[in-house]
Amino acid sequence: MCRFYEPKRGVIRIGGRDYTELSLHAIQSRLGVVLQSPHLFSGTIRENIRYGRPDATEEEIVAAAKLAGAHDFIVTLEHGYDEEVGEGGVLLSVGQKQLISLARAILARPEIFIMDEATSSVDTLTESLIQRGMEELLRGRTSFIIAHRLSTIKRADRILVIEGGRIVEMGTHEELLRAGGRYYRLYTRQFRRSG
Repeated sequence: MCRFYEPKRGVIRIGGRDYTELSLHAIQSRLGVVLQSPHLFSGTIRENIRYGRPDATEEEIVAAAKLAGAHDFIVTLEHGYDEEVGEGGVLLSVGQKQLISLARAILARPEIFIMDEATSSVDTLTESLIQRGMEELLRGRTSFIIAHRLSTIKRADRILVIEGGRIVEMGTHEELLRAGGRYYRLYTRQFRRSG
């Protein structure tokens, strides 16, 4: 999607157009990406969230933080949204940085949303809050969610199980559970560990 690699076969279309016809800026302005190892810029929490859309209002920043599950921890900080994060966000935990990075992506209102292990550093309670907000965010958008924590992807329209660089299974959560294959084994193993 980000054009780090070109497809060897087939065509990637964005809005019906072959993405090779679009400039990198046109592609990147349509993408919202939240990575496993988020990066924050020195400055305040507000500035880091606003980076997603510089013209955003205060209300929009707070709404994005609430949707991401970040608002509750932000308001407990001494300076709230004006709290300094330090270079690269060193003054916050990895989970807090992920939530701020997620709020930034939400604020940008991307057409295509990519989450690469974006909830891997948050606890399961925070993850469930994020998932509730994500349902609203992902509605009507093309979204790619890369996850080992399978609770993150249960509601996806299509789940691809990739092993050794190849798609080994594909379907909905229910279809893959009924198939009793690799996804079923991964899911039941995770469920037993968390239960």
